[in-house]
Amino acid sequence: MLEPPKHQTTSESDQAASIQLLLFVDERPSSHEYIQPIRDYIKTVSQNCTCQLEIIEIHEQPHLVEHFRLVATPALVKVIPEPRQTLAGSNLVNQLQKWWPKWISSLEENHNQEKSPEQSTHMGYSAELMRLSDEIFRLKKDKENLQEQLKFKDQVLAMLAHDLRSPLTAASIAVETLELAQDQDDSEKRQKLTTQLFNQTRNQFRVMNRLITDILQASKSMNAQLHVQQTEVFLPRLSKEILAQYKESLKEKSLTLVEDIPQDVPPVYADEELIRQVIVNLIDNGIKYTPGGGQITLSILHRTSQKVQVSISDTGPGIPEEKQERIFEGHFRLQRDQEKEGYGLGLSLCRKIIRVHYGQIWVDSVPGQGSCFHFTLPVYR
Repeated sequence: MLEPPKHQTTSESDQAASIQLLLFVDERPSSHEYIQPIRDYIKTVSQNCTCQLEIIEIHEQPHLVEHFRLVATPALVKVIPEPRQTLAGSNLVNQLQKWWPKWISSLEENHNQEKSPEQSTHMGYSAELMRLSDEIFRLKKDKENLQEQLKFKDQVLAMLAHDLRSPLTAASIAVETLELAQDQDDSEKRQKLTTQLFNQTRNQFRVMNRLITDILQASKSMNAQLHVQQTEVFLPRLSKEILAQYKESLKEKSLTLVEDIPQDVPPVYADEELIRQVIVNLIDNGIKYTPGGGQITLSILHRTSQKVQVSISDTGPGIPEEKQERIFEGHFRLQRDQEKEGYGLGLSLCRKIIRVHYGQIWVDSVPGQGSCFHFTLPVYR
C-alpha cells in the first residue's frame, strides 16, 4: 500500500505541506543505483519541506505500474502536490533537480491559499483515497481476468473438440490402411505405400501436438502472472541455438534462411526461456505461412542505448493493414488461418511476454509481399 515510511509521523498540516514521491525500480542493479542519489538530493533540499519518498519494487506491486501507466523504469512519480507528474530516463537525478524548485513553489502556493473544509479534507485523506483507488483497480483487474479465463475455457473446449477430430481421424485411417497394405503381394508397391502412410501419420500427429502446445501456452498466458526470472541474456547465442533446430523444417519447404546477427550486440535483461518462446513462435509462424522457395530472415539491431530490437520476417501472404493490430488479440484468426493448425493464441502470448519485459512488439506487413515482426528488450546494465 502507498503509506508513508513508518519512521515519519506528521500532523495533517505537515502532510498538506509535504511532497510525496514514488520511485519505481526493477531488479536490475542499474535501476537500484538511482535510489541513494535521489535520497541524498532530497535530504539536502528538504530542510524547509517534508518529503515522503516510497520505493516501489515493480515485481512486488505490478498493478501500480499499470495504475500509473509507466512505460519504463526507473521512474519517479510525484503524487503531491497535484497534478501528478512522472519523470523517467537515465538522467533522473538531473530531472529531479530541475523540477524540485517548481514543486516547492506549487506546494507553497497551495499551502498559502485559503482552503475550504472540503479542500482540507481532500488533502488530509489523499493517501487513503489513493489506497482505495489501487484496491478498486486490483479488484477490477481480477474480475476482468476471471471473466476472460471463463470465456477462454469455453472457446478452447469447443475448438479442441472440432480441431483435434480431423487429424485424429486422418491418422486413424492411415494406420488402418497401413495394416491392409501388409497383405499386398508387390513388395515394392507395399514399401512405397507404407512410407507414404507413415509420413502422413507423422504429419497428423505433428498437427495434434501443435494444437495441444498452443492450448498449454495459452492456458499459461491466461494466468494472473507470468513467472519472470530476468537475467543477463545474449541474444546472438540464443538465436543461433534456436535456428539450428529448424534446419530440417526449412529444408522440407526449400526455404532460405538469412541471418543478420551482429556478435557485438549488448546483452539484454530478460527471461531467457520466455524470450526463446517468443522467437520460436515467430519463426514457426514464418515457416508455416511462407510458400516453398521463400525466405525467412532473423536480424538483431542495437536500436538505442537502452533497447535491442529483434526482427523476424517472411515472404508469405502478408497481413492486411486494418488487421495488423488485432492479430495480437487472444483468439483472433485471419482468413488465411482457417486451413492452418493452431488457435491464433501464440501472438497474444508473445505480446504478454514482451510487455512484462517493458518492451514493444509490432508487425510491418504488405499483403502479397510478406510480414516482419519486431520486438524490443531492455539492455542489461
